[in-house]
Amino acid sequence: MTSTTTEVRKVAVLGANGVMGSGSGELFAAHGIPTFLLARDHEKAREGLDRAVALAKSEKLADVIRLGTYDRDLPGAVGEADLILESLAEDLTLKRRFFATVDRHRRPGSIVATVSSGLSIAAMAEGRSEDFRRNFLGIHLFNPPNVITGCEVVAHAETSPEVVEFVVRLLERHLGRKVVRTADLPAFAGNRVGFKVLNEVAQLAAEHGVAFVDMLVGPHTGRAMAPLVTTDLVGWDVHRAIVDNLYRHTADEAHDCFAFPPYMAKLMDSGHLGDKTPGKGGFYRRVRDGGKTEVYVLDPARGEYRAAHDSLVDAPDFVPRMKRFHRAGRYREAMAVLLEARGWEADLLRRVILGYVSYGLNRVGEVVKEARDVDRIMGFGFNWAPPSVLVDLMGVEKVVAALERAKLVVPSVLTTGRPDRWFREPNVDVGRFFVG
Repeated sequence: MTSTTTEVRKVAVLGANGVMGSGSGELFAAHGIPTFLLARDHEKAREGLDRAVALAKSEKLADVIRLGTYDRDLPGAVGEADLILESLAEDLTLKRRFFATVDRHRRPGSIVATVSSGLSIAAMAEGRSEDFRRNFLGIHLFNPPNVITGCEVVAHAETSPEVVEFVVRLLERHLGRKVVRTADLPAFAGNRVGFKVLNEVAQLAAEHGVAFVDMLVGPHTGRAMAPLVTTDLVGWDVHRAIVDNLYRHTADEAHDCFAFPPYMAKLMDSGHLGDKTPGKGGFYRRVRDGGKTEVYVLDPARGEYRAAHDSLVDAPDFVPRMKRFHRAGRYREAMAVLLEARGWEADLLRRVILGYVSYGLNRVGEVVKEARDVDRIMGFGFNWAPPSVLVDLMGVEKVVAALERAKLVVPSVLTTGRPDRWFREPNVDVGRFFVG
C-alpha cells in the first residue's frame, strides 16, 4: 500500500460520463494527478472530459486526462492505477459486476473506492478477494466536487485502518476536502440527515403547496437554496433512490419522513425528474420563449403546473423579519424570531428546523462519533447551517425546551455538555450559511 499522497500517481474513474464521475475526475486531474476516464463508449468518455474541462474552466486539464472504454481499456487502466474510483449508477448489482472485473485486473495494494451516496460498502465488497476488501472503501464526494469541499470516508469492517488513514490524508492535504468519517449505514451521515429534511418538505408540499413550503423553509432558515429547488437540482430519481433505501433499511425516529410522496412517484412514471428533464420539470418547470424564461410551479394535488406569478403566496410576518435580521448580520435575533413566532405556519417551520437539529445530532454515536462530524458534512457538504450553529444562535436551553414542546427527541449531546460554543469549526463565519 502506498504511504504518502504523492504516491498516488494515477487514477482511473469508472462512470466518467456521469455528473459525479466527471466531477471526481476533474478534482484529481486539477490537482495534477494523471486520470483515466472510462465509460461504455468513447463518445460517453468524451462527454465526461468536456464536462470536467468546463468545471475546471481550463482546457489544459485535458493534458492530464486519458479516455477509454470498458471493453477495450479497463484492464490496462485499472492495472496501472493507484486509485480506482467507481462512479456508476446507484445500482448494487451493477456495481458488484464491475467490481468483479476490477478485482481481476487491479494491482495488489491499489485502492478501490466508490462514490456511492448511500449503498452498503460491505455489500459492494462481498465476494471479492481479501486484498480488494482490505483496500476498498467509500469516498462520498458532493456535487460539484470542485466547489463542495465536504466529503465522507466510509470504511467497512474489513477495510484496513492504514488505507483509511491514507485516503483521509490524500483528501484533506492534497485535495483540500473537509473529511468526515462515517459508519457504513444507509446514506451515511450527510444524505441521511439532509434527505430526511428534503423528503419531509416534499411530503408537506402535498398539503400546503410547492410555493408555500419553499417560501417557508427558504434560505432564511440557513440553507443555500429552498428545499424543493434543491430536490429538482439533485434529480427526483436520485432523491427517490436515497429515501427508498433509507425507508427500507432504517427504523429510527424519523422513519415516516423517508416515505416517498405518491404524487412524486406518479409524476416520475410520466418522466418528471426535475432539472434533468427540462421539458417536463419537477417541482418547477422553466420554459424558454425567445429570450425570456417563464417559470411554472407544480400543483401536487392536480399534477399540473401554474405560472409562478399565479402561485405567489403571502409570507407570514416572521419570514420577512428573519430576512431583515439576516441581512444586517443579526443572526441570533433572526433565530429568536423563529422561536417566538406564533401561528400554525411558525409551528410548521419549527417542526422542520428543530427536527433537523434533533435528527442530525441524534446520529452522534450511531453514524458518526461526535457532533462536529454532523456539523461538517451539513455545513460543507450541503451548505446548510449546521445543527450546532442553530443551537448556538438559539441557545441550548431554548432549543431543548422547544424540542420538548414539539415532542421531538432531545439528543444526548445537548444534555451531557455545556460548551460556550457548540459549533467548533475554526475560522468559519456562520454568516456564510444565511446569505442565500
